[in-house]
Amino acid sequence: MTILFRYVFQQTAAALLLILASLGGIVWIALALKQLNVVTSQGQDAWMLIKMTTLALPNLLAIIAPFALLISAFHILNRLNGDSELIVMTAAGATVWNIAKPLVALALLVTIAVSFVNHIGMPWSLRLLREYIVQMRTDLLTQVMQPGRFSTAEKGLTFHIRERGYNGELLGLVVNDNRKRRDRQTYLAEQGQIVKQPPTAYLIMSNGHILRRPKTDDPAQIIEFDKYIIDLDRLDRSDGGKFHLKPRERYYSELVNPDPGDRLYKSKPGMFRAELHERFSNPLYPITFILIALAAAGQAQSTRQARTERIVLGFVIAVGCRMAGLAANNLVVMNPVFVPLFYVIPLAASAAAMLQIIYNAKPRKKRLLSDRLGETFGPLVAWLSRFRRPRTQAGRDLPATTFSGAERL
Repeated sequence: MTILFRYVFQQTAAALLLILASLGGIVWIALALKQLNVVTSQGQDAWMLIKMTTLALPNLLAIIAPFALLISAFHILNRLNGDSELIVMTAAGATVWNIAKPLVALALLVTIAVSFVNHIGMPWSLRLLREYIVQMRTDLLTQVMQPGRFSTAEKGLTFHIRERGYNGELLGLVVNDNRKRRDRQTYLAEQGQIVKQPPTAYLIMSNGHILRRPKTDDPAQIIEFDKYIIDLDRLDRSDGGKFHLKPRERYYSELVNPDPGDRLYKSKPGMFRAELHERFSNPLYPITFILIALAAAGQAQSTRQARTERIVLGFVIAVGCRMAGLAANNLVVMNPVFVPLFYVIPLAASAAAMLQIIYNAKPRKKRLLSDRLGETFGPLVAWLSRFRRPRTQAGRDLPATTFSGAERL
């Protein structure tokens, strides 16, 4: 490992950590503000808010990390150019490949980290987040909800109890689920009891009625029951279906070999297919972004050359590639024929960037505009000069005569 390798690697890694921490902090604050009702309206402490927002980060860091690497690479290459360090390195015999080695090594580390998050970190964190959501909703019913008050677990989902029994039983329970306009339901029960059975919890209601109204103009349907059980995790989804893990909450083996009887897989197999290929294609972008950065700003340039335009163009191309990859996700959900797009987009961008790096690495003599015009129109000028004839001072044509060397003297 040379001094140049260590220097560029340390500078880029430090910038990457700083940018990643900044972007991660911004995302975390946005998530915290979104989940602020956990503390204000649902009676949870600040520690629950921190845990929920932190567990949601890995889902976004897999997308943020390649962009943080791209920004750090552009920053370091631009600073090396601005301080004339690249010029000194080039004069000492270093090539663009010497600069590329530490950047590619750092991109490989980011690729490994993104792969780990995609296959292990993200499913684990989202499953744990789901457990916390169920626990929060259970706490809302058993501890936080006050008799005589309406408590909103989320928009369109409201709970109310008349009083609470000594054994924790909920008396005079009302649950209004108004999240879907075409399937509005209201549960009325004399008694309610919370039963926890990991990984979820159940609300057991006794002696009550269910009021349903599929459409606004239709009359309400009333169903009487002696005992009715609601999965509290079911209340976390507007489809009101059975407990199902979403594709992002599943590990690799569960995506490759899903249960054939899984209702979510049977209804939306494209989501499983798109999630699986997204996890394998997403780690390709760190190396692609590094190659694009090297193609745009990896050559030694003087301060008179426009470096900003090249950096902006490279950043726009990198963002466009990633947006195209995200758009391919929607296409793969609809039709499996678009699966190769997941890999063609980053690999094609990498190949184009590599060709540009090789082209920029070739030494080329800088020529003036007059030299280029002379090379282009020189043959035409020489051909026209053959038709010129010598003239006298009076403007009369003189015969073309060939003189020897002695006669010229």
